[in-house]
Amino acid sequence: MPARHFVKYTFLKMDPAWRRLDAEVRETGKREFAAACADFADGHLLRAFSTIGTRGDTDLMLLTQAQNLDRIHEFHVVLGQSGLMQWATIPYSYLAMTKVSEYSEESRLEVRPAHAKYLFVYPFVKTRAWYALDPQERYRIMQEHIALGREYPSIDLNTSYSFGLDDQEFVVAFETDDPGSFLDLVQRLRTTESSSFTLRDTPTFTCISASVQRALSALDGEPIAARVG
Repeated sequence: MPARHFVKYTFLKMDPAWRRLDAEVRETGKREFAAACADFADGHLLRAFSTIGTRGDTDLMLLTQAQNLDRIHEFHVVLGQSGLMQWATIPYSYLAMTKVSEYSEESRLEVRPAHAKYLFVYPFVKTRAWYALDPQERYRIMQEHIALGREYPSIDLNTSYSFGLDDQEFVVAFETDDPGSFLDLVQRLRTTESSSFTLRDTPTFTCISASVQRALSALDGEPIAARVG
């Protein structure tokens, strides 16, 4: 049977004073950070995203995945030893696991990002009234939700579960090259019956896909697009 995975979304915010450090000091810190990422990525999923220009309270997001929670812990311990992390805070952090969905055969035991340009991430909590419904009634309601999502085949969804692991119940991550389609999908989802059972689905993060090196370069002045092509 395929193994379930732990999934971690880590959002970083740089102290503005870091950008006033000498370029050599900044480069050393970025190399140490990138080396920790490269070590973890040897055998595990690690993806980097920039949130500069899309959020005011975060600059960079790391998505990591491993079968062993200890490995994620060890990675963040090593990451914290980099010079760059001496100037960073973690304003948002979400821990979850994959599991088989009650409502869809398309559920995944691994997060498998499609490597599109944008990833939209948010924590999600349902009302207690939702869990009081009969399981068959919940299944019926979710089929409308799932059918609507299938009308947007360019949007790929990864859902992970946080019950008992973190403050939210789910973390959802939608990947697409077209932010407008995602906006339209979310607006239409507000009209579904399942939406009335949503307690919280914020904050929402618009994340721009990048290599670790490009996401780090964006921290002190090089747009991601400058290296594309």
